[in-house]
Amino acid sequence: MNKLSVCVLFGGISPEHEISLRSAEFVLRQMDPEKYNIFPVGITREGSWVRFAGTDYGMLPAGTWLDCPENRRAALSPVRGQGLLSFEGDCVVRERVDVCFPVLHGENGEDGSIQGLLQLAGIPCVGPLVAASATAMDKTLTKLVADHLGVRQAAWQLVTSRDVAYCLEEAMDAVEARFAYPVFVKPAGTGSSVGVSKARNRRQLAEALHKAAEFDRKILVEEFIDGREVEVAVLGNATPAASTCGEIDSGADFYDYKAKYVSNTSRLYIPARISDEAAERVRETAVRIYEGIGCRGLSRVDFFVTADEEVIFNEINTIPGFTSISMYPKLFEASGIAAPDLIDQLIQLALEP
Repeated sequence: MNKLSVCVLFGGISPEHEISLRSAEFVLRQMDPEKYNIFPVGITREGSWVRFAGTDYGMLPAGTWLDCPENRRAALSPVRGQGLLSFEGDCVVRERVDVCFPVLHGENGEDGSIQGLLQLAGIPCVGPLVAASATAMDKTLTKLVADHLGVRQAAWQLVTSRDVAYCLEEAMDAVEARFAYPVFVKPAGTGSSVGVSKARNRRQLAEALHKAAEFDRKILVEEFIDGREVEVAVLGNATPAASTCGEIDSGADFYDYKAKYVSNTSRLYIPARISDEAAERVRETAVRIYEGIGCRGLSRVDFFVTADEEVIFNEINTIPGFTSISMYPKLFEASGIAAPDLIDQLIQLALEP
């Protein structure tokens, strides 16, 4: 039996570059070389594409992967049938790619950009395709879908980077007229809590808006929801299934980038400390959001569950973290699917029409 050729893309120019390196290490370690020809391709912070020729995947999170002497410049051709191109002097080597697994978080990886390139090239892609990726990446568009579905979510208001630059006082007046403090301020198109702040007063609101404007021209201001942070993993195409629910106790003011990846204050509970009835509502709502956006392959869907067990949608991530401590693989492991089998299923789902 011929082995499938799988290109694993990692890195990228987004602020989530480091997390992508960690996720890619985990994914690559789960892939069976007896089943797959594996082509790891990294995108540098400057946007250069490099075929990683090393076998020590620990070099990725260590930041030394670019030092491998056998590395080659690389590209995925948008021309159908060309596959992966690597450049050795004046020679171009072409290699077939049966599936691409983009382990690219954030800008140009999770927003439909790379999915569009793969669509042009005719290469099946792990995860949601162009439209679903773009919709899920832009939290304001996700909010519109959730509203249409009648899903309960935090009240929100859009502020633009232009508002921040030219009419900040008026924008803050509008926020304060609608919401009581505290509020959450988020760039519309980042993940891993990059650029997210909790504002308790007008001064902090101004600081939060300026910070978010560094990452996106669209900024989301949301009401504060007092509840447990509950996440669920979804897997599948035509008949998606949700995992058991997990809960995050950040051990901090909120589950920000530092709590996720730097400090050791956060704690995960699998299953989540909620009733069976609430867990089932979370799972059902996750699948509704997933299908409403048009996802396939995988996504992680995040919620708040209040003290009286009201389920409130927070956001969806179409390329969730795949590190050794990430919820997505942990949730399916708790649901009976080990990480290597999960990777196999994701690749097979990508091959489905």
